Amino acid sequence: MFELDSLDATTYLFATNEYEIEFKELMLNIYSCYEYLIANGDKVPKNCENTIRDTLLTYLNNTKIRNEYCIIEGYRFDKEVDEGEGRVDIKIININDFENHDAYYVIECKRLDGYSTLNKAYVNDGLNRFTTSYKSSKLTPYYSSYYGVNGMIGFIVKEIDINDNIEKVGDFFNLIVKDKLYESKHKNLIIYHLMMDFSKNIEL
Repeated sequence: MFELDSLDATTYLFATNEYEIEFKELMLNIYSCYEYLIANGDKVPKNCENTIRDTLLTYLNNTKIRNEYCIIEGYRFDKEVDEGEGRVDIKIININDFENHDAYYVIECKRLDGYSTLNKAYVNDGLNRFTTSYKSSKLTPYYSSYYGVNGMIGFIVKEIDINDNIEKVGDFFNLIVKDKLYESKHKNLIIYHLMMDFSKNIEL
């Protein structure tokens, strides 16, 4: 019995690490799509994170862009999908797991401008959806975490020092790539945080 339990734990840790590596790579490829979007000069509104998200999704779901610039294969990106008592900003399904309706990644999107109001919202109305019961009537996190790893995207809508602002948001971030990718570790869960600077692409 002891050997079986140890094997199960080892298998779980291996699977978790495998998903962490997979999702981390996926997030960096998503960032490549963002860079292509910025290079194209697409404009976005300052005060509507849903429109910014939708603009990003048009690139993530464009086959030509995915194949030539982002190198994203085998994933489907859906928006505003029902999840428990709420709706997730972006639901990512790996086509290898499409028959398992519980198997998907979740990305929550929030705007950031360097001020405390949006910094607090990033945690209270964003990160906490993964780590606490949030506004849910259940005693479980608001969003599920099937793979033990999910993500957030911070849409930077004002020119700021991104790394400095990350430190203002919280002291729980670990730097992966400066001004681009960070991680936060929670109980049985890792969240990867992408920072996307749209400050020079805001509609006037």
